[in-house]
Amino acid sequence: MMLYDLLLAPFFDFEFMRRAMVGMLALAFGAAPVGVFLLLRRMSLTGDSMAHAILPGAAIGYLIAGLSLTAMTIGGIVAGLTVAFGAGAVARTTVLKEDAALATFYLLSLALGVTIVSLHGSNVDLLHVLFGSVLALDDDALVLLASISTVTMVTLALIFRPLVMECVDPAFLRSVSSAGAPVHFAFMGLVVINLVAGFHALGTLLAVGIMILPAASARLWTRDLSATIGIAVLVAMLSGYAGLVMSYARGLPSGPAIILAAGTIYLLSLVFGRVSGLLWRVLPRRHLEA
Repeated sequence: MMLYDLLLAPFFDFEFMRRAMVGMLALAFGAAPVGVFLLLRRMSLTGDSMAHAILPGAAIGYLIAGLSLTAMTIGGIVAGLTVAFGAGAVARTTVLKEDAALATFYLLSLALGVTIVSLHGSNVDLLHVLFGSVLALDDDALVLLASISTVTMVTLALIFRPLVMECVDPAFLRSVSSAGAPVHFAFMGLVVINLVAGFHALGTLLAVGIMILPAASARLWTRDLSATIGIAVLVAMLSGYAGLVMSYARGLPSGPAIILAAGTIYLLSLVFGRVSGLLWRVLPRRHLEA
């Protein structure tokens, strides 16, 4: 009975807990696969930079229409795409590399977004923008998260093969196909919209966590790409559930609790992961085993 009260009762008794769990399931199916490809492309820090890049657009949407889902979503998407394409243009026309361009845009975006919200809102509004409100997701927000997850899965299915090829050997893809640039921009678009989805639930500071941490954990368990994506989705789902339970039981802020749960799974994967976990490194291996 005690286990039921801890693990299941919150979701049966409270609608806001059920909504939060549905929102995290949608994020798991959309953000986690994108995170796997970010890792494969060695762009994990790019995801973090992009997460902060959406802040000014969301803040301007907030300034115009308050805590309007539509205004903040459109503003976040426009800002994220502007930074992504702007950083690419800077990298192609100056001596700066794309990571340096993203870093400068990220710093400017974060400072500008926090300033806008601070000047025209309360501390509660600022905390809402920075750390999200997964326990306050309404029907419109859930529809948005589910729609973004659906678009992400369909798009990844359509561009899966050239996207994998671009991650592994972009030079070869350019030599045999002209799909490299469209696939790259399509993928960056998926990164932006999934960060906007994560922003509504977890805030701009934590949105990238549900994208990168499950992907990193999955990578420590398997070398197969399809299996990595599946494990990443499962880890994201488990992190959402465990974080919400911890938040309910201990009175912790829900967004940070979810990311802490994902971080805990990552640390366990570092030790026990079958591919390169620390435990498997110290155990004796059979003769001629790789």
